[in-house]
Amino acid sequence: MSSPTSESTDTGIVRPVDVTRPLTDAIAEAERLIASAEFVESEQDLAEGYDYLGGSIAAIVQLVRTRQKSHPNFITSTGPTTKMGLDNPDTLYYHADVESDGTYVVRGRRGSTVDLSFQVLAGDYTASNVPGGDDAFDDRRIPIDADGDFEITFGPPIDEERDDYFVLADGASMLAVREVYGDWTQKKGSISIERMDTVGTAPEEPDLARVTRRYATAGKMLTSRINTWFNFPKWFYLDEPVNTFTAPRLTPGGLATQSSSVGHFRLADNEAMVITVPKSEAPYQGFQLGSMWYISLDYVNHQTSLNSAQAQVDPDGMIRMVVSRRNPGVANWIETTGRTTGIMQFRWQRTDHPIPSEGGPTAQVIDIDDVEAHLPYWSDNVIDAAGWAERIAARQRAFAERMLG
Repeated sequence: MSSPTSESTDTGIVRPVDVTRPLTDAIAEAERLIASAEFVESEQDLAEGYDYLGGSIAAIVQLVRTRQKSHPNFITSTGPTTKMGLDNPDTLYYHADVESDGTYVVRGRRGSTVDLSFQVLAGDYTASNVPGGDDAFDDRRIPIDADGDFEITFGPPIDEERDDYFVLADGASMLAVREVYGDWTQKKGSISIERMDTVGTAPEEPDLARVTRRYATAGKMLTSRINTWFNFPKWFYLDEPVNTFTAPRLTPGGLATQSSSVGHFRLADNEAMVITVPKSEAPYQGFQLGSMWYISLDYVNHQTSLNSAQAQVDPDGMIRMVVSRRNPGVANWIETTGRTTGIMQFRWQRTDHPIPSEGGPTAQVIDIDDVEAHLPYWSDNVIDAAGWAERIAARQRAFAERMLG
């Protein structure tokens, strides 16, 4: 990428030119990557790719302008308009930058969500690397008082053992927090972070050199982001046979208390996939579809995901979902929103033990007109147009409250 040059003016101010060039060059390179993606099969695929690029640009620009190693704050890592990394529709993602020699106090109030977890990351996701979770745990490991309030500290090694202190390993770069919903009407908590050696002071105002570096950093982050998530499905999904699932396993690069089962689908307009999975005892069990850009599908206005609190469970304890483009008339319809191909993922969280293979999903591709014959509790599963509209309305309302609450 070109480096900014400068020019002098009569006022004596040296005005750099092409300050934004690293970012605009990266946008052009990302556009080329989007246009040449091998999995693009339709104009809609391409439109989604360019929309994904727009969200990525917005996320990166916000990130480089808000990141403060000296005075960190939690910021939203991914959201409905800045998606990446097969974001979970049931999860709110936050992160703050940390340094291994700093000491940070994290305060908050536990909401009523099904899970709250913390993960210290060392390094970054790149096109060839998944960062390790040097410490990943949920709120069962932290002291929480009767009102739901907590205060924990992250920092260098200390001599005493404390249940509210967590050591930052060498190379620690980020503290990630996930707040996970089952019932979407649950209430989120609150969280904040302070760096103890800077609290009560103000960060330096950004000078011209820092602003210039931000554009260079944004350019590098954008191309890295696009490249990484292009490759992620190849690493963990696309080598598997189509329309199948892996056995449950610990999620790569994820939480120590999270297991996942993954796959990718290809379904013609007249086909449906019937997925059968036991309702787990795990506090959180969720399923979602994603696009080949490795982002969630529209989960607010369409039912492209279901967790065990939302799904209809049959009398035999099994959850049966139907993935298809056409509406099969059942409550557990998972919409492909017109897509022929995409990503599938189950997650189990807050687990005390691995999910056994028999606890994982099975899948069968059938003709869409034969769905009734493959659902043993068909009469319990059917839903009319008014019932379906109410399911979508409930998602829309709960999501709106979650983002504002």
